[in-house]
Amino acid sequence: MASGQQWVLVEMVQAFYEAPAYHLILEGILILWIIRLLFSKTYKLHETYKLTEKEKEDLIEEWQPEPLVPPVSKDHPSLNYDVVTGPPSHKIIINGKECTNFASFNFLGLLDNERVKQKALASLKKYGVGTCGPRGFYGTFDVHLELESRLARFMKTEEAIIYSYGFATIASAIPAYSKRGDIIFVDEAACFSIQKGLQASRSFIKYFKHNDMEDLERLLKEQELEDQRNPRKARVTRKFIVVEGLYINTADICPLPELVELKYKYKVRIFLEESLSFGVLGEHGRGVTEHYGVNIDDIDLISANMENAVASIGGFCCGRSFVIDHQRLSGQGYCFSASLPPMLAAAAIEALNIMEEDPDIFAVLRKKCKHVFKALQG
Repeated sequence: MASGQQWVLVEMVQAFYEAPAYHLILEGILILWIIRLLFSKTYKLHETYKLTEKEKEDLIEEWQPEPLVPPVSKDHPSLNYDVVTGPPSHKIIINGKECTNFASFNFLGLLDNERVKQKALASLKKYGVGTCGPRGFYGTFDVHLELESRLARFMKTEEAIIYSYGFATIASAIPAYSKRGDIIFVDEAACFSIQKGLQASRSFIKYFKHNDMEDLERLLKEQELEDQRNPRKARVTRKFIVVEGLYINTADICPLPELVELKYKYKVRIFLEESLSFGVLGEHGRGVTEHYGVNIDDIDLISANMENAVASIGGFCCGRSFVIDHQRLSGQGYCFSASLPPMLAAAAIEALNIMEEDPDIFAVLRKKCKHVFKALQG
């Protein structure tokens, strides 16, 4: 076999020497031409025409930039505010006219409560107006720690964490735990702050029909089958259910007992947003867990703002200590925002005092809700 290959090589060399000179020259030229075509550019750069200074000025004068936003009429409702003067309590003065207030989240009437105002005023005199620093950089005041302790005690959880802005609470909590590649099952009627948290998490989102547990279980079963086909990926993929206790978009209460059953059946975590249900539902205002009698330890994370029933500003999350402590390093709204002004924290503490001392206010609220609902039904 080797001798045959050597014979072919000898024949090729012999043919090369016997070939006419012009033939070799022609082949050499063709080879060089092919190499040139392979490595040369297939286009020529156009010669650059340099504008004169006058031509440049003329072009600049003729250029008209497009508007950044479409033109809006000055009569647009969003640009003309209804101005409130005085406290927005049961009676409210709008544009100089006294009205009955049906547009407030002041569910317990604590916004104009004298005890709350006195505590806020005393705190204002002691600490000043703001904090001028995030919690991790000289922005943690003793009143913040007291409020977190009181919230944890009120909700009967191990620990709580407060944020200085209600909207940022759940919007920061979701991406603190759920990352790219994780899966979130979320109710299609979820509020806007949840939606922003979902976007920030960059997780894979699966929406189920509003309060439809059959549709949610269908999605969970599909995911379970997919996990069985790819167990290696399933081991590193976290799965969450995100719902509201009382939906701001529909006024429906979530079916929490059924959600807890699905949690343990399909091994997922539950995040419960209770901004509307906190201070409203339950015998003592602890929210939808108390309303249904569900063990609060069955919920992995509870989030709520303090801008509704508590009549202050900011929000909080509560749950087990190892869950809450993670937010102190990963909750963007906690780490990078100035902390809650001490006077607002003091006001929230006094509101909790009133809620604990007088649980009848929740019975009064429910009675009023039924009365208004019946009246509106005609």
